[in-house]
Amino acid sequence: MTDTLPRLQTYKIADFPLQSGDVLPEATLAYRTYGTLNADRSNAIIYPTSYGVVDADVAWLIGAGRILDPTRYFIVAVNMFGNGASSSPSTMQRDPVTGRFARFSHVDNVTAQHRLITDHLGIDRLALAYGWSMGAQQALHWGALFPDAVARIFTICGTAKTSVHNWVFLDSLRATLITDPAWDGQKFTAHPERGLSAFGRVYAGWALSQAFYRERVFEKLGYSDVAAYLSATWDKAFLHRDPHNLLSLIDTWQCSDISANDRFGGDMDAALGAITARVVHMAASTDLYFRARDIRAEAARILNGHYAEMTTVWGHRGGNPQQSPADEVFLRKAVEGLLGT
Repeated sequence: MTDTLPRLQTYKIADFPLQSGDVLPEATLAYRTYGTLNADRSNAIIYPTSYGVVDADVAWLIGAGRILDPTRYFIVAVNMFGNGASSSPSTMQRDPVTGRFARFSHVDNVTAQHRLITDHLGIDRLALAYGWSMGAQQALHWGALFPDAVARIFTICGTAKTSVHNWVFLDSLRATLITDPAWDGQKFTAHPERGLSAFGRVYAGWALSQAFYRERVFEKLGYSDVAAYLSATWDKAFLHRDPHNLLSLIDTWQCSDISANDRFGGDMDAALGAITARVVHMAASTDLYFRARDIRAEAARILNGHYAEMTTVWGHRGGNPQQSPADEVFLRKAVEGLLGT
């Protein structure tokens, strides 16, 4: 990736209906594009964001010789609803009757993204939908909801449906955050630094594997011990994030299920069976919440699905290997292989 990011652009949709029944008077998608769209508009890749980040945080993997190569492809890095860049609690008003913010699902995310890609950018079919974690969930929704609009899907550390155990992990994060004294039962009355610091400390035990800590990988990163690593990194990881946005994204993640919509009516076999794209559904061997066995089982139910596994000590973070060059090489080669088919 170049040192200077492309300009952040916005696409607005008037009177956008949400799956919850709410209607946004104006939905906003924030996105950046990298590379050049070719003459027949066949080289586009969509890259949705993951939990707790905006697109700039995960743009490191875009660049010549990186996982997503803008010298060959036109890459659309799009921010999901709730992350602070696109429509989010931090940019919206609460409902005057219910007192709550609008609730987003991945159906909402991908429906809006489809309009961005087709209506605004004039692209009928994506070469690839690429996603990590919640981005992987969105990529799979693309395949089920708009099968004719995407040729290939590459997912890493994500599932089509959030498992019960994953849901419980997320609920522990929610419970940790709202223990902050600034929580009044419905909203935060001040920035909850104590809650956000504790949130990050809890996350540290889930995002990285037992092997990461057992092998003391943090020492290779330059930290003297685990306490120094946690204090310098995870205790501060979410301090700059809006807490209402973090809660909104937890809601979206917890309810993620590509079959939970009017088209499939809860029939997961029908939803996975609707995906016609060539799919690499990849797990990280030590991921503690998007488990390999769940990803393998989903891949087997996708017509052109292929299960793959990355052997890594980095746990869930193996899917975003900014500090793990070997994992980055593994991902790059896998993506190149899929794009070559």
